[in-house]
Amino acid sequence: MSKQFAVFDIDGTIIRWQLYHAIGDALAKAGIIDMNHFEEVREARMAWKRREDEEQFRAYEAKLIQAFDAALVGMPVETLAQVTDKVFDEYKEQIYTYSRDLIQELKTKHYILFAISGSPNIIVEKLATYYGFDDYAGSEFLSKDGKFTGEINLSLGKKPALLKRLVEKHGADFAGSVGVGDSEGDIGMLDLVEKPIALNPSKLLFEHASKKQWQIVLERKNMIYQLESRDGSYVLAQTNAN
Repeated sequence: MSKQFAVFDIDGTIIRWQLYHAIGDALAKAGIIDMNHFEEVREARMAWKRREDEEQFRAYEAKLIQAFDAALVGMPVETLAQVTDKVFDEYKEQIYTYSRDLIQELKTKHYILFAISGSPNIIVEKLATYYGFDDYAGSEFLSKDGKFTGEINLSLGKKPALLKRLVEKHGADFAGSVGVGDSEGDIGMLDLVEKPIALNPSKLLFEHASKKQWQIVLERKNMIYQLESRDGSYVLAQTNAN
């Protein structure tokens, strides 16, 4: 008997914000990230919010990762665990309605559920457990003698390989599989599944999804718009007001 599965990205797909960014903010607030470094992050974030150019979000993200990585070296594992607990408590239910309902629907259909994220394993595990996922993969921060070494095994760019590993581990089947993501970092993962869904897609993901005629879902305020490709263009197929 085949085992159907569904795979979800987390940041921007289940959770409405980026957990990596939220942890970085919390570390800065606690004085763990140098405030001079974090001021550069803040300036880059405001440039992104002003939409100064299409690449500004990536520039902001790069500044944040740089500040985070610098603070990580020698940080006690327990310190990050404490900060992560607070971020988890704040963000665990700040989720997209579409993703929440789809997770519940797939559970009733006995799908195996996977979560794959670029965020740290320490919080990916918490979210996966909280929402009843069967397995997960995230970025791993290596430690020695209770402190982080600064070495990181990033999951970014590795999502297809991580998904294949989870599928093999659980004896799942790509036939009937579902995948949900929101950015170009999810393209490789979504290319593998039978039913890919682009949720509030970034420009690059939208362009790829359009070429492949994938389903696109937009969630704004309390409305969900499900778009389907028909005759080379997208039409509104369903809303939660139907």
